[in-house]
Order: sequence, then structure tokens, then C-alpha cells
Amino acid sequence: MDESSNNRKHHAKDEKDEQLEQYREQNTGGDMTSDAGMKISNDRWSLRAGKRGPTLFQDFHFYKKQSHFNRERIPEKVVHARGDGAYGEFELYKSMKHVTKAHFLQEPGCKTPVFVRFSTFIGSKGAKDTAIDIRGFATKFYTQEGNYDMLGLSFAIFAIMDAMKFSDLTHAVKPNPRTGVPQATVAHDNAWDYITSNQEIAHFVMWLMSNRGRPRSWRMMEGYPVNTFRLINDQGKSTFVRFVWKPVLGVHSLLLDEANIIGGVDPDFHRRDLHDAIRKGAYPEYELGVQLIAEEDEFKYDFDILDDTKFWPENVIPVEIIGKMTLNRLVDNHFAEEEQSSFDPSTLVPGIDFSNDPVLQGRSFAYRDTDYHRLGTANINQIPVNKPIVETNFNQREGVARHRIDVDSVHYHENALADNTPSETPPEKGGYAHYPEKVEGHKTRERPSESYFDFFSQPRLFWNSMSSVEKQHIVETFIFHLGYVQSEMVRQKVVDMFANVDQEMAAAIAADVGVNPPSHGNVPVSKSSPVLSESNSPSYAYTRKVGILIADGFNGEEVRRTLDAFKQHGVFTEVVSSKLGPIKGSDGTTVKAEKTFVSTYSVLYDALYIVGGSTHNQANFDHHVKHFMNEAYKHYKPIGIATTAQNYLQTSQANNLAGVVFAANNPDFAKDFVAAIAKARFWDRK
Repeated sequence: MDESSNNRKHHAKDEKDEQLEQYREQNTGGDMTSDAGMKISNDRWSLRAGKRGPTLFQDFHFYKKQSHFNRERIPEKVVHARGDGAYGEFELYKSMKHVTKAHFLQEPGCKTPVFVRFSTFIGSKGAKDTAIDIRGFATKFYTQEGNYDMLGLSFAIFAIMDAMKFSDLTHAVKPNPRTGVPQATVAHDNAWDYITSNQEIAHFVMWLMSNRGRPRSWRMMEGYPVNTFRLINDQGKSTFVRFVWKPVLGVHSLLLDEANIIGGVDPDFHRRDLHDAIRKGAYPEYELGVQLIAEEDEFKYDFDILDDTKFWPENVIPVEIIGKMTLNRLVDNHFAEEEQSSFDPSTLVPGIDFSNDPVLQGRSFAYRDTDYHRLGTANINQIPVNKPIVETNFNQREGVARHRIDVDSVHYHENALADNTPSETPPEKGGYAHYPEKVEGHKTRERPSESYFDFFSQPRLFWNSMSSVEKQHIVETFIFHLGYVQSEMVRQKVVDMFANVDQEMAAAIAADVGVNPPSHGNVPVSKSSPVLSESNSPSYAYTRKVGILIADGFNGEEVRRTLDAFKQHGVFTEVVSSKLGPIKGSDGTTVKAEKTFVSTYSVLYDALYIVGGSTHNQANFDHHVKHFMNEAYKHYKPIGIATTAQNYLQTSQANNLAGVVFAANNPDFAKDFVAAIAKARFWDRK
């Protein structure tokens, strides 16, 4: 290249830089303004009618802030981008007509079709299923009164107290805007800077750092619509309610090490688990529970029932189980059904209404507006997965993806040409009517009540409810995340903040992340809620997955008995060997290898059945078996040792073999091993 060409190249580059320079601006260091230049006086609290009143529609700052945020990503969801779904039905156990007139909650035995979408919050569509994250648990009921959307999360509480902070929270926990790293985790400076600067999130972070941040399966995960709603009965009486989905299989989690490894070797672990279970007829089941508070008891508790950063302890406000949901059908097309599904908390039916919950008030706008943008149309409910099962008549017309062919010439209300139809339906005949709550107060931007300032009592209650093993896991997960935080100042602020939850916990974290131990103690809270600990959750062998490590020459009779026991108890199995194809036992019994050691990993199984045997490359086979077994042992999982595999594991002073079941001289081996699989983890193992 000659000198003149080189000069032209650099000159063009300089011109491009000058062209771009006019767009480079810095937001930090100055006063906050709107995008039109107006200075903002309050960017923390929505405008309400009174301190505890509903959000006002005239809060243009919130709506502009939120609607801009809703349009920041094209075309995947801004949050909850990575997900999967399934169809099923909800069956009511007991009538709830004493508190609600909702049709699907009236008669025991009433069955309502549903669609459920599970998702992670932080990562993109290409992220991993097993990230440490909160999960979405959204349910669409196709009722006889129209669709009802119940939007839940895998935690009982939310991260913020007011919808004004939706975009701030998400900006902070999403990947660094300069590098796009990290994906699907809050192990970075921005996230923890936000956490320590917005300490209302303390309770949420305790759940996130606990085992509940990495569920074993969507089938073993609770779902909480974290907002406070109202149920309204035929007499117009209001009752405050929070809903919860309880998995029939209990609540169970992955270890931190397992979740990290699985995220690399099988990023689709949770969706694969859902698909396998439904295809095998082991349909995921969840019981629906309600927590009810009478209108007159609204101020009875030491927390504000409208505060979404506080949960309603079940030992104080019991959960009443009212029905069960069964997921029994997968989607036919992931994009057409799962990706185009839309959930909106303002999609209600008569008998269910909003409270003045500040986050719920904001969600009522945010979700629908987001999907108008994401799906590119206001005709969301004409997409088949969202379409109600009842007749619909409305005057909205045209727009992108308008599939309905309207043959009416009149499309306005009120009219004489069509006898003023479609006509309104009065509340007494099934028309929707809001609860006529009295509202008064000055326009204001502030916390609804003083209890909103209590950031640490419930996180301390959560900590007190954990077993010693779960507490250690929380400390380890904090250390894992803070190990990626570069700013020593931020790490120190995290330790100082969570000393308000527990000083010993904070000191243990500080010791491993290179900062000083906390100088102050925790808030004195002695309460606990045992239901929060997974150690108190039911556990079954049913649908747990066992890897069977096997080669030729195995004891056919023993293996058959064990496989029969697995089948009887609904245990899932996968046969692993050096190569795919038939494996023959000493008596001619044949099993088929479904995976090789190269194509699967120990962490993908809940237990291992070590059968052993002989193969053409015995040293390689033995190496893989020992690697699988050592990893399962390290993760406290059940291990069954066949008579042909005793040489793989020997007792020593370094281990106590808790959870290891031997077949030799044990006529009850299959029974004992199934019982061990049901227990899932052996925390007393050395």
C-alpha cells in the first residue's frame, strides 16, 4: 500500500471517529433528567394516592421510564428470555366460593386447561438452565370467564419494593454493558454495587444465594406469585391473598459445583428433564395453595402485607391447599407456542383483583406493554397459545398479525346501528368490576409504611430457618460470586451489609474474599419458619435419575431384580458403558447402553448403580467408573455397588461410606438402594 493510500485510510478513520464522537455522552456525574431534559426529583417511588394507595396513571415519569426499558431488547424478552413450557390441567380440590366468585374456583372437581412457562431471569435465550438465578413460573388458566394469568417466581419474595426500580435492577444484574460479560449470573461488580446500594434487596439475595437459586428440576421447584391480590366473593367482600404452587415431589436443589458443571456439559438440563418426564408419563404435579388475610387484619402483622420484599411466613399465615395442576403435554412447536406465549398480571377474571401492592401496580402496565413491543402487535390474544377458550367480542381492529376476519361494519361503542353491541355485562351477571376500595390522600412519592424500612428482619428469619448444611451452602455461594467482584470496596460493603443478617455468616464470607470482618452485629431476630428449609421437604425416588455403569459379564439375576425395583418405584435410568449397544450378562441377560462415558457426566445423575464387568479396554472402563463414582461420592449422592463391582470402593478411615449400598450378602439390596435414592443426599458422609 503506497503512502497516499495509507494517509487516506487514516483520514477516513479520523472522520469516522469524529462522526461518532457527537454520540458519545456520559450520564454519570450530573443531575438526573428525563430524555426531554426535565430534572427528576424522585426516581425511587411511584406516584400514589396516599402512602399506601394505588399508583396513579398520571405518573408519566414511571410510565416513560418503564416503557423505554420494555423496548431495550429485540426480539427476545428483556428478562425471562430463556424458558420452556407445557400444557396441562388444574383440578380444584375444594370450593373457594366463600372468598371468591371466580368460576374455576367454585366447584370441587372443576378442571381448567392451563399452559405453564418456566424460565430464568438474567440470562439470554442462549444462556444455561442451571445458572444461579430466580426462575419464572407463569401459569395461564383458560377459564370459562376468559384467560387468567398467574405470574409467579421461584422465590416467595421480590427484589424491589416499587416498580420504579424494574429497569435499575435489571440493568445492574445483566451483563456488563461494555463487555457483555458475564452471562446468566450476578457474579460481577455492577450487580453487587446495586445490591449494597439498595439494601431492600437483602431478603431476595438470601434466597438467591441459598439452594433455591439452583433447583434440581422445574418439577421440584415452588412457584410464588409474589404480589398481594384480593379475592372478591358474591357479596362483594374482599380478602387479601397470596398464592403458592407446591411441587408434589418436594423442593430439591443442585449443589453449586454440580450446577456449574451441568451448565457447561448440558445447558438444556432443566428443559430436557421436563421433556423426559412428560414423555415417560411421569407428569409434573403442583398443588395450589392460598394464604388468606381478612380485610380487617391488614395491619395485624409486623410487616406490611403489600411489601413484596417480605414473605408471609407459613407458620403465621398457613397455606391452604385448594387444588392440583398436572402438566401432561409438551408443545408441538417451541417458537409458535412457548416463545409467543404472553403473560400479563392484569389478565384477570371476576373474583380476583389487585391490591395496592406497588410492584403489582407497575406490573399491570409493564408486562402487556413489553409484549406489545416484543411480539410486534397488540393482537397478542389471537396467537393460538394465548387465545381464550371462550367467545370474544371487542371493538379493537387491525394491526399486525390480525388473524380474525371481522365482518361487522360497526366497531365502536356506543352505537345504534348494531343495537349498542357488543354490550356491557353488569357485575351481577358476570361482568368484571374492581373492588370499590376507598382511596384518598395527597399525591406522593414515598414508602407506603414504616415497615418498608426494615430490610433485615426477614432475611435473618430465612437464615435462622436453614439447616447447618444449607447455611454453609449460602456462605459458599456468596464467596463464589464475590470472588468475581474486582472492587474491594464493593466486597467490603457486601460483608458489612450482610452482617445485619448474621455476623458469623458475614465473617466467614469476609475471610475468603479478602476484606475485613464486619465491625457490627446482626439485627436481633430469633424467629424461624421451618418450611423454608429443604431438609423439611418430602423426597422420593420417583423420577430420580440413576446412571447404570456396566460392562459385559454382569450378574444378570441381580441386575434384573434391581431394574425391576427401579421400574416399580418410577426411578428413571440410563445405561452407560464404553460403547453404545447391547451389554451381555453372565447368564445371557442383555441391557442396551444408551450413553458412553464420553457423552455423559456423573453430575447428570441423582445416583449411580455401579455394576462393572469386563470389556476390551478394561483400564479405560475402570478409570471412567472411578471418576464417575468419586464425583458422585463428593456430591453426597447415593451409590449402589453390585457384587461384580466391590473392588471399585473400599472402606477406609478417610470415608464412612454413608449412602453407599452394597449388594454382596444383602438380599434387600434393591429395596435399600431405592430408599437411599429417595433420601437423595447423605450430608453425614466423610
